[in-house]
Amino acid sequence: MGLDGDNEDVSDSEGLSRRPSEASLCATEEEEEEASLELGPKCSIKEHLEKDKDDESLRRWKEQLLGSVDVNSVGETLEPDVKILSLAILCPGRHDIVLQIPEGANPKGVWFTLKEGTHYRLRFSIQVNNNIVSGLRYTNTVWKTGLKVDSSKEMLGTFSPQAEPYIHEMPEETTPSGMFARGSYSAKTKFIDDDNKCYLEINYTFGIQKEWAN
Repeated sequence: MGLDGDNEDVSDSEGLSRRPSEASLCATEEEEEEASLELGPKCSIKEHLEKDKDDESLRRWKEQLLGSVDVNSVGETLEPDVKILSLAILCPGRHDIVLQIPEGANPKGVWFTLKEGTHYRLRFSIQVNNNIVSGLRYTNTVWKTGLKVDSSKEMLGTFSPQAEPYIHEMPEETTPSGMFARGSYSAKTKFIDDDNKCYLEINYTFGIQKEWAN
């Protein structure tokens, strides 16, 4: 989402930072470089609960994972319904920058601007319904003047359906500083699960400036 590093040459920097739209199938560049995983058949929540029900420790683990899920309402649903509701950038000493996902998932113009050398965290609001989503991960690729300057990914985890959104906060990052770090960037962010099902793909631009905008 944003840049991380202290070097003035952005092309050498590493660690660009690591929400409703209809789900689509898509793959990232990084995933194409990875070996394919052989995943077992999908199960509904009711089927998950029926499996190995004589194993007490496994049964307790499943109940802990599923929490207060209403099995009667989602028990036969195979596909999870995952929505990324919003994204926020948290900077110490400043109001949170809350970014709502626009219709079509592609913001017009510059989505946000950060000051160079700023410490920040990303925070996602994620809604999960119908079934468990396994291995949800975040990927982000950033370009400057047409050149890819960073590509990163972060495992968010496995989430069971629940009424309230999950809030996931990323580790702290720092935007780069220096003359070559300033300017406009384009980026692509995706949220993908273990089945390579993409729940959100968003293309946007952001800026790095010497000072905060008034």
